[in-house]
Formats: sequence, C-alpha cells, structure tokens
Amino acid sequence: MNTKTHWESVYHSKPADAVSWYAPHLEASLHYIEQAAPGREAAVIDVGGGESTLVDDLLAAGYHDLTVLDISAKALQDTRERLGPAGDRIKWLAANILEAELPAAGYEVWHDRAVFHFLTQPEQRQRYVAQVLRALKPGGHAVVGTFGPEGPTQCSGLEVARYSPDELHGTFGRPFELIESSTELHQTPWGATQQFVYCFCRRQ
Repeated sequence: MNTKTHWESVYHSKPADAVSWYAPHLEASLHYIEQAAPGREAAVIDVGGGESTLVDDLLAAGYHDLTVLDISAKALQDTRERLGPAGDRIKWLAANILEAELPAAGYEVWHDRAVFHFLTQPEQRQRYVAQVLRALKPGGHAVVGTFGPEGPTQCSGLEVARYSPDELHGTFGRPFELIESSTELHQTPWGATQQFVYCFCRRQ
C-alpha cells in the first residue's frame, strides 16, 4: 500500500475525532503562528492539515491567506464541507509534501504538526527541508511539531521518528534560527498521553 492509499484509507475509516492526533484546538500551533504573523494578512500554509481544526481557528482569528495541504483528498473535502461557505476562502492542495509544486517564497508561515515525524529516511527529510526553503520567504517562520523522545514509535500503523528540540532543529540546519521550542503532552481521544516537541524557527 502506498502512502496516499494508506492515508485515504485512514480518513475513510475513522471520524475526525477518533484518530490519535486529534485535538479540539491546536493551542501551541496557534500560539506560534500568532507570534510569527501578528498581522493577519500573512500567507500561512498548514502542511498535513487533514481534518484539523487549526484552519477554523485561524479563520476565526482573522487570517485570510490560508493554504491547507494534505495527501488525503478525503480529509481536505471533509474539512472544506465542515467550514461551509468559509471553505471557499481557503486554498486546498491534495498532494504529497515531498512532491508538491509550491510557489517559490509563497508563504510567511509554514506549519506542520505531525507530518515530519513520518519521514524516516534521510533523503525524505532532505527533500522536505528543501521544500520549506523554497516555499518560505526569507525572514519567514516555520512551526514544526513531531513526537518527542518519549513519544510513540509508531502512529497509524507506520514507523515514526522521534526528536528532541535540538535534534529537530538540527535536521533543518543553519538556514533556520531557532527562536523557541516546547514540549507538549497531547491527550488522545481515548485518554493516552503522547509527547510532542515543537520548534519555532525563522528562515534566515
């Protein structure tokens, strides 16, 4: 089963609030995005946005140049329908982030909660970082969340990588200045605890 088929199957088989990464609101993500872009005109891309409510909260906060990318077309369609008419104000991209054709220097903010840790091969991570460097404006910000050192070793039946803040920032390298990092204990819908690490960086 290829990656796209896997994730389409996940989103066809489970409701949005029954997957391990679900949270009613992504408080850490919203906090960092508002730090990165206090002006609501900033172009923001949410990578692996799926059925997350982050786009709802960004719209409610006044952001209006929003792109949501996910490998699952089903997830994006469900989110668009959930938003109703407001969904027409969002750019929706159904694509693998490693292959997506993103506009050069198109975004002030790059957000990713829980895609990067599925990239277990060095060449995948290199391609991902190259995408960030191409798509993020100089001086723009990246907010990336992954499983921490004490997080799970698998998610949705797939192997994942785990990172400390230094390891996560080190993977992105010198083009990115680390501004802040944090650790979050995420509660799954069934009450388990998962450790997440966030890095908030500026592209130099």
